[in-house]
Amino acid sequence: MIRKAALQVGAPALLAFMAFNTYLATHHLKQMQKIAALTLESSMIQADISGVLEDLTDMETGQRGYLLTEDPSYLQPYNDAKGRIANDFAGLRIRLAHHPEGERSLESQLESLATSKQAEMERSITLRQRGYRHRAFMLVDSNEGKEYMDRARALLSSISAAETSSFARVDRERNAILHKVLVQTILANSCLLLLTACVFGLIRYYEQVLEQEVAQSRQELAMRNSQLDKLTSALSTQARLKTSAIEKSARLLLQNYGGFLPLQGQKYAEQIEEASAQMEQLRQDLVGSPPGFKTDEIVAYDSVA
Repeated sequence: MIRKAALQVGAPALLAFMAFNTYLATHHLKQMQKIAALTLESSMIQADISGVLEDLTDMETGQRGYLLTEDPSYLQPYNDAKGRIANDFAGLRIRLAHHPEGERSLESQLESLATSKQAEMERSITLRQRGYRHRAFMLVDSNEGKEYMDRARALLSSISAAETSSFARVDRERNAILHKVLVQTILANSCLLLLTACVFGLIRYYEQVLEQEVAQSRQELAMRNSQLDKLTSALSTQARLKTSAIEKSARLLLQNYGGFLPLQGQKYAEQIEEASAQMEQLRQDLVGSPPGFKTDEIVAYDSVA
């Protein structure tokens, strides 16, 4: 009874533990997906930072090439970078929207500096296009554009450093989660394996107990059937002997004294003989002739009677 109760409790416990193990796996998967999304976002922010720096560098390179040569082809990199920088800033701004205020402030200052740098470059290019070469070079020599670029590089470096620190934190969290997932997975699966083994062990033991009980019941039933067959055989033999004796006595009575019996007595003797024959037929229909039953036994019994 105790083992049966343990089996009844163990099977639902096994199902519950399997459900819990599935919940753990799903929870860990969601955490890893979150970490992966943060890692991807950090990589994209670094790409946007590199893109903005590349845009400013290309614009400055195109500006200086045109100022030196007055060749319009040098403005192609400048115009291309000028078209890209707005999109790069928009992507950087969106990705830093949920970051700390300090990083968003640095990005805002960077956009302001980039706008000032573009204005400085536009002025120098316009002066060169109008033929004021000396004034254009004086504007460059004033180091206004250089200061803008130096400050922009410093801001980009600060944003990149902050993002690198954030990425390092995310990476530490990822490693901690991976370690936690590994430990929990090992423990959960070990417990699940142990519980499964216990449940199947109980099931196997319960099957063996049931098999033993069934075998014992079959043995007892076979023994009782054997005893019943013996009893039925004995009763059938006795009944056959009795009915045969009654039938023979009635037949002898009719044969030897039929002429001396009154009509009613003769009728009774015939009814007795007929009833004995019917009883014998009924016995044979129910159980048949008992094993080992011989006619000689009836004759011997009749002689004794």
